[in-house]
Amino acid sequence: MAGRLLSIGECMVELMQADGGLMRKSFAGDTFNTAYYARQYLPSDWSVDYFSAVGTDMISDEMLAFMAGHGIGTDHVARIEGRSPGLYMIHLKDGERSFSYWRSVSAAKLLAQDGDRLRAAIEASDVVVFSGITLAILPAEDIETLLAELRRGKAAGKRIVFDPNIRPRLWDDAERMRATITEGARAATLVMPSLDDETTHFGDAGLEETIARYRALGVGEIVVKDGAEGATLVFGGARSHAPSAKVEKIIDTTSAGDSFNGAFLARLVTGARPDEAARFAADVAASVIQHHGALVAKDKLPGC
Repeated sequence: MAGRLLSIGECMVELMQADGGLMRKSFAGDTFNTAYYARQYLPSDWSVDYFSAVGTDMISDEMLAFMAGHGIGTDHVARIEGRSPGLYMIHLKDGERSFSYWRSVSAAKLLAQDGDRLRAAIEASDVVVFSGITLAILPAEDIETLLAELRRGKAAGKRIVFDPNIRPRLWDDAERMRATITEGARAATLVMPSLDDETTHFGDAGLEETIARYRALGVGEIVVKDGAEGATLVFGGARSHAPSAKVEKIIDTTSAGDSFNGAFLARLVTGARPDEAARFAADVAASVIQHHGALVAKDKLPGC
């Protein structure tokens, strides 16, 4: 059955290490990465669109062409004069990554200024994806605009997918961060947190407390990702577990969670059981972290 997936957030210019001390340019960002991997695995009768904002400069033109070239719709990406995409650089040490960011004039910070534009895009979609980073980059009034439209979508029966993806450096206050993440979860039907984030920033004692906290917020579908321990899934009254996939050598963990999310959603919305979708997504994520950068070419991904 045909459908439409809409992913909301910030795509950035990505600089990553290349041979000879050079840097390689690409485009990435958590919700865009999710859209990219969902597109790889969704059938052709599903559309995948990105909702964001870019500038009117040359690099913004390149970014939009990159999105379209990978099958991701750009009709919901606004162009804003005087702004440009943000930029980040990946630093790697033993396969683990850290980042440096330049995003002070990022156009994506203004993505939620037009509530009517948001509403039209959400109403036209079946599945809507957003993240804690999406919320973190927005002004306070625009956060409420976005959450209001997501709540409207949830009430209308849309599947609203939220990855808390907690990044404290993007927030000016830890308590506001936790409160906003909580409201993001309330607006969602499916939440996909990482257990390490939840124990670190919400003080959860462990898996059971994380699940209970999100269920208390009215979330009916929960996927808790726990690295090498796999994923625990709660869908309505049914609970299951999917193991992680073995990896011989980790090259770059960038986009591990995003690729899991995209592959999982692609399988879930096309009829797979949650545990089946998670097992497949674990294989995809294991493949992704054996390559450099956030977006791995289709011919290097399993099942493509």
